[in-house]
Amino acid sequence: MVAGALSLEEVLDRLAEIAVNIIKVRACSIRLLDESTNELKISSTYGLSELYKNKGDVSKDDPVIKEAFEGGAVVVNDMRKDSRVKYPLAAAREGIASQLTVAMMYKEKPIGVLRLYSPKVKRFSDNEVALARMVASQCAVAIINARLYSEAIEGAHMKEQMRLAGVIQRRMLPKRAPKVPRFDIYATYRPCFNVGGDLYDFIKVNEHTFVVAIADVIGKGIPAAIMMAMFSGGLRAYVKQVDCKGSNNCSELCLSDIVRSLNEKACKDCRDGEFITMFIAMIDVKAMTMTYCSCGHEPAIKLSKGSIQELDQGGLVLGIDRDASYTVTSIKLQDGDSFVLYTDGLIDAVNFDGKLWGLDNMLDVLAKYDNWSAERMVKNLLRYRRRFVGLAPQLDDTSIVNIKVDVSKV
Repeated sequence: MVAGALSLEEVLDRLAEIAVNIIKVRACSIRLLDESTNELKISSTYGLSELYKNKGDVSKDDPVIKEAFEGGAVVVNDMRKDSRVKYPLAAAREGIASQLTVAMMYKEKPIGVLRLYSPKVKRFSDNEVALARMVASQCAVAIINARLYSEAIEGAHMKEQMRLAGVIQRRMLPKRAPKVPRFDIYATYRPCFNVGGDLYDFIKVNEHTFVVAIADVIGKGIPAAIMMAMFSGGLRAYVKQVDCKGSNNCSELCLSDIVRSLNEKACKDCRDGEFITMFIAMIDVKAMTMTYCSCGHEPAIKLSKGSIQELDQGGLVLGIDRDASYTVTSIKLQDGDSFVLYTDGLIDAVNFDGKLWGLDNMLDVLAKYDNWSAERMVKNLLRYRRRFVGLAPQLDDTSIVNIKVDVSKV
């Protein structure tokens, strides 16, 4: 019965009834220890009235409970007169006299007590005490099994909730990179858990201008995902508010306004120890310019005719200083230029020896496949990283965006 598929309540109710029938007593109660309050709460009874069950609290410091928890089988010959009994009047009203209390133990740790009651003054025999201990032992097994089963069910439920949260979060990311004339764009997201704190987005400003951003919330799991969802909404809202006319000066002013607004929002939303890194760029397809700002994020990598440059102009991470200033820089785009935006999960990946894949390995791959399409370049980055780390588990999400200038694309 204890090992079956019954609920804990059903098992304890049956064990209480069995104890009464085997030991030939009037009633039985099973109390479980609540470690948060040190009280023993009724979990099951047999033969007791509701009035008696609700007579009052029983604590871990009760002298009978203390003795039972120390391993004793505590017999109270007359509950109506014994000074150790906290509720003698309730016992008299219930019509019970003698009481036997034994502890339920798991790995030598008390988890509750089993109590048997007789309507007359009774001397419990050694056999009856042994039977009471046996039933108490079975109760302990049933309780632990039920708790483990409950934890397994809760874990499976949480796992499913995490999976669904991951599905919802991925819906917030663009399904695919935008098709922009004269550009080849590809992006991917690889979470290390179901949900995480990475974000990338492409937001249209006008017919010839769009914003690309990649960001990373410090932290992992659901809290980081919630923070990123809030940040994502702010990013889109602030970009949609700008009125960019297309000149370099206008793009820089617009991007400065966006970054300043995002920092103010992050300062409002983030708590101590929380912040957001971001690389954001405004690309004007007509003027062939990129205006960018790196807010404490990994610098984007520019590859141009065999040369490699880090785009590191910007300022502090978002969410730390409401008055922080940020540098916004514009560069001219040339055919063949390639820009790789990424989160630190890409280069911070480690193998089983604890060695980082690192920036140098990433740059070597980029230099080797500079002339490949945006998609092939990103997939090669991930392939070479996987070859380096093997099956070693990773602790951070990875997001990559690759933007290649290709004037032949329409």
